[in-house]
Amino acid sequence: MKIENHGALDNNQLITIIERIEKLNEDAAAIAADVKEVYKEAKSAGFDPKYIRQMIRLRKMDQDEIDEADELTKMYRNALGL
Repeated sequence: MKIENHGALDNNQLITIIERIEKLNEDAAAIAADVKEVYKEAKSAGFDPKYIRQMIRLRKMDQDEIDEADELTKMYRNALGL
Protein backbone atom coordinates (compact mmCIF):
# COMPACT_ATOMS: atom_id res chain seq x y z
CA MET A 1 0.00 0.00 0.00
CA LYS A 2 1.37 3.36 -0.99
CA ILE A 3 1.15 6.09 1.63
CA GLU A 4 1.06 9.55 0.18
CA ASN A 5 2.81 12.22 2.12
CA HIS A 6 1.00 15.54 1.94
CA GLY A 7 3.38 17.24 4.28
CA ALA A 8 2.97 17.44 8.01
CA LEU A 9 -0.22 16.05 9.43
CA ASP A 10 -2.67 18.53 10.86
CA ASN A 11 -3.27 16.82 14.21
CA ASN A 12 -6.22 19.02 15.12
CA GLN A 13 -7.96 18.33 11.84
CA LEU A 14 -7.35 14.59 12.21
CA ILE A 15 -8.75 14.59 15.75
CA THR A 16 -11.79 16.55 14.58
CA ILE A 17 -12.45 14.10 11.75
CA ILE A 18 -12.11 11.09 14.03
CA GLU A 19 -14.38 12.64 16.66
CA ARG A 20 -17.01 13.43 14.03
CA ILE A 21 -16.94 9.84 12.76
CA GLU A 22 -17.19 8.51 16.33
CA LYS A 23 -20.20 10.76 16.99
CA LEU A 24 -21.90 9.64 13.78
CA ASN A 25 -21.30 5.99 14.73
CA GLU A 26 -22.88 6.66 18.13
CA ASP A 27 -25.84 8.35 16.44
CA ALA A 28 -26.24 5.43 14.04
CA ALA A 29 -26.25 2.97 16.96
CA ALA A 30 -28.90 5.05 18.75
CA ILE A 31 -31.05 5.19 15.63
CA ALA A 32 -30.69 1.43 15.12
CA ALA A 33 -31.86 0.89 18.70
CA ASP A 34 -34.85 3.19 18.06
CA VAL A 35 -35.77 1.29 14.90
CA LYS A 36 -35.55 -2.00 16.78
CA GLU A 37 -37.91 -0.59 19.41
CA VAL A 38 -40.44 0.44 16.75
CA TYR A 39 -40.37 -3.10 15.32
CA LYS A 40 -41.07 -4.42 18.83
CA GLU A 41 -44.00 -2.02 19.12
CA ALA A 42 -45.32 -3.16 15.75
CA LYS A 43 -45.07 -6.80 16.81
CA SER A 44 -46.88 -6.03 20.06
CA ALA A 45 -49.63 -4.40 18.00
CA GLY A 46 -50.05 -7.62 16.00
CA PHE A 47 -47.99 -6.75 12.93
CA ASP A 48 -45.34 -9.10 11.54
CA PRO A 49 -41.96 -7.30 11.47
CA LYS A 50 -40.74 -9.51 8.62
CA TYR A 51 -43.46 -8.16 6.35
CA ILE A 52 -42.99 -4.61 7.57
CA ARG A 53 -39.32 -4.87 6.50
CA GLN A 54 -40.45 -6.21 3.14
CA MET A 55 -42.88 -3.29 2.69
CA ILE A 56 -40.11 -0.82 3.54
CA ARG A 57 -37.88 -2.41 0.89
CA LEU A 58 -40.70 -2.26 -1.66
CA ARG A 59 -41.43 1.40 -0.92
CA LYS A 60 -37.83 2.21 -1.89
CA MET A 61 -38.39 0.68 -5.35
CA ASP A 62 -40.09 2.18 -8.36
CA GLN A 63 -43.06 0.36 -9.90
CA ASP A 64 -40.97 -1.31 -12.62
CA GLU A 65 -38.62 -2.78 -10.01
CA ILE A 66 -41.60 -4.02 -7.97
CA ASP A 67 -43.18 -5.61 -11.05
CA GLU A 68 -39.90 -7.31 -11.95
CA ALA A 69 -39.46 -8.63 -8.39
CA ASP A 70 -43.04 -9.98 -8.46
CA GLU A 71 -42.48 -11.74 -11.78
CA LEU A 72 -39.19 -13.26 -10.65
CA THR A 73 -40.78 -14.42 -7.40
CA LYS A 74 -43.61 -16.08 -9.34
CA MET A 75 -41.13 -17.71 -11.71
CA TYR A 76 -39.03 -19.10 -8.84
CA ARG A 77 -42.12 -20.29 -6.96
CA ASN A 78 -43.39 -22.08 -10.04
CA ALA A 79 -39.99 -23.67 -10.63
CA LEU A 80 -40.06 -24.99 -7.06
CA GLY A 81 -43.66 -26.12 -7.29
CA LEU A 82 -44.88 -23.71 -4.63
